[in-house]
Amino acid sequence: MRDVIRREYAAAHPEGAAQQGHEKRIATRFTMLIRAAKLVCPQGEFMCVIRDASETGVSLRLFHALPAEERFMLELQNGDRHEVELVWQDDDRAGMRFLECADIARIIEGPSRFAKRPVRVNVSFPVWLSSITGSAKAELLDISQQGAKVTCDTLFAIDQRVKVSGEHLPEVNAKIRWRRDSSYGLVFEDTFQFGDLARIVADIQLGKNN
Repeated sequence: MRDVIRREYAAAHPEGAAQQGHEKRIATRFTMLIRAAKLVCPQGEFMCVIRDASETGVSLRLFHALPAEERFMLELQNGDRHEVELVWQDDDRAGMRFLECADIARIIEGPSRFAKRPVRVNVSFPVWLSSITGSAKAELLDISQQGAKVTCDTLFAIDQRVKVSGEHLPEVNAKIRWRRDSSYGLVFEDTFQFGDLARIVADIQLGKNN
């Protein structure tokens, strides 16, 4: 299957040679890939979109300026991780080079046991959970377009409706989907747009670190 994908894309998207030192290397670049992903570095996790890729690197769509790092871990929706190095950044675009040759067919296929798994960003950030019975302090542990995980000492019921808010995080309506001890899984009633959430989590993490 992967050999077929390589042949079909190579025929449809031929690429010229790239010169590096005295060695000329050719890498087929697959355009219009559009894969949601995130960049992980010591300052946090940041959402992005892969626009095109080859076995040597990727072009990314960004939604904010990246932190001042040279190397990142690029994590795909299926959990695959690739160490990358920033080559260039121009407004909402960036070029990254793989530090090791990537399996481009796997990037295209995106095999996963999770159906349409959203990008989930791990954070550690104080928020408020509010319901008709009052408000309680909580800690946001991760967030995606559709929901979040929090920890809170206050008892909430399964299917209870709450509002989640915090600095840099606009108030969002949610429902308690599950509870394990003091941890809660929330489902948002109004989902975030990908770009909006990317900017929110960047503000949360970079604002906290500055």
